[in-house]
Amino acid sequence: MSANHRAVILVGHGGLPKDCPREIIQQFKQLERERKTSGKPVTAQERDLEKRIREWPRTPENDPYKAGLEQLAERLEPLLEGADLILAYNEFCAPTVEDAVADLAMRKVSHITVVPTMLTPGGSHSEIEIPEILDDLRVRHPSLEIKYAWPTDLDLMARMLANHLKKF
Repeated sequence: MSANHRAVILVGHGGLPKDCPREIIQQFKQLERERKTSGKPVTAQERDLEKRIREWPRTPENDPYKAGLEQLAERLEPLLEGADLILAYNEFCAPTVEDAVADLAMRKVSHITVVPTMLTPGGSHSEIEIPEILDDLRVRHPSLEIKYAWPTDLDLMARMLANHLKKF
């Protein structure tokens, strides 16, 4: 890969695997709630539980969301004019946006465009969380040009939905 190579990171929300033990998920969510209400930093226990959930083995049966995002990526990549496409997830699934950017940095990609699948305005993931992550990543990887393809053109999205509805 050349130093000027471009890549796109398609960021999905991420889903919980159906066969992940409920006690792991409940314990993680409890720790997350406590942290958010107290304002304290993430604990090692919360980090460990998040890692276990994100790295849980995935199949189309236990995580149909991940399988669906992979199907979208298969259709999107040929339309990207030579840019590599990799997937990342906002929560519950690996890789994280941070891991995806680190992987691309190791491969000497110089231009990354991040696009979320969460397209409508008003969502905390697309409007707050992902931009905060990208701001931090720009500091950590100053040689990378990281763009965020947000907000989505609502006129374009409305036309796509209108065309889709014609099939029904």
